[in-house]
Amino acid sequence: MLSLLCAACLVQLARTASAQCAARDVRQNQLTFKSPSAQAPQPIKSARDVATWRTIAIGSFADPIRLRNALHGMGCNVGGQAAEILARPAFTVSPQKKDVELVVVSPAQLGFASDTTTLADVYARAREFGFELVAAEVGPQLRIQYLDQPMGEFLVIGMEPIKTWSGEPVILNVANGGAGLILIGQDGRAEAGIPATSRFVFARSRQPLSSREFVEQAAARLPR
Repeated sequence: MLSLLCAACLVQLARTASAQCAARDVRQNQLTFKSPSAQAPQPIKSARDVATWRTIAIGSFADPIRLRNALHGMGCNVGGQAAEILARPAFTVSPQKKDVELVVVSPAQLGFASDTTTLADVYARAREFGFELVAAEVGPQLRIQYLDQPMGEFLVIGMEPIKTWSGEPVILNVANGGAGLILIGQDGRAEAGIPATSRFVFARSRQPLSSREFVEQAAARLPR
């Protein structure tokens, strides 16, 4: 009996140690890792105005099932829509390990003056600035690798939507709502309303703009 009790305690300790996404562990992560100081977002003129926010690795799991198991093993919550699209055939992982350079920008920084805009417009403007949509794998990988996320932060993953079994297009959101770290889904329709203060995760383009493209894009954004 004593042996069984000891074994049960060891299992529980192992589970507790691995559950790094739980609320208590998140608080500890925020004490261990120093989060960058918050700065008021400024309108940008080109991708050169935006510093790399974080570089993460993708392609570290052989298949989506192992990636989902890693999320579960760390105690990361996954919302219903997010769980559904992670299980869809359209969700894939990179066949090789590589680093992805990420930036975080808001629609307001991209030049949208209204309170809300559409997801399609945000994506189009981001591309004009030289940013790229990220692979869907970036969402869960960022969740796993971003354990010191500040409370109250929600980061929309700039990705191609993946449809649920019922046909709803969904994109991912990496969040810390206060009850632990979570990966959730949100409306991925082209016409979906997006608040100007939302923060999007995009990839920095691997192909810098030519001087001519840079001038043309800057001119196109000038008020008329």
